[in-house]
Amino acid sequence: MTFERPVRIRFSHCDPAGIVFFPQYLVMTNVLVEDWFNESLDIDYSAMIRTRRVGLPIVKLDCAFSKPSQMGETIMLTLALRRLGRRSITIDITGHADGATRFSAQQVLVTTSFETGASIDIPDDIRTALVRFAPDAAGTTQEPQS
Repeated sequence: MTFERPVRIRFSHCDPAGIVFFPQYLVMTNVLVEDWFNESLDIDYSAMIRTRRVGLPIVKLDCAFSKPSQMGETIMLTLALRRLGRRSITIDITGHADGATRFSAQQVLVTTSFETGASIDIPDDIRTALVRFAPDAAGTTQEPQS
């Protein structure tokens, strides 16, 4: 299963050449993850951060930029859950338009306590939502103990 969202490339995304300035793709992927939690997983992302004090920082990132995206275009962002570990998830995100991949990213996100700054086990309700989203992603790889 995937989660998708169209994104219109705006002036604020672009450098003086009129193409997406590469760090803006990371801003877009962060918005995509937040929307995925709220809309697909039915987990209130704001409450997770502000009330529960559970974060989901990126601890590993691999990106490839294949073709520039220009102001005025609409690209489709697609998110897939690759792996669900005890304390982390690995997601694949692709941006594509007009039959061409514009960028791809693989991110490892770790559930973290804002109180201690340490990684924590994925809370049960979040794990349940993630398993429901991608049953095949659970238990595909062992992760190191933190």
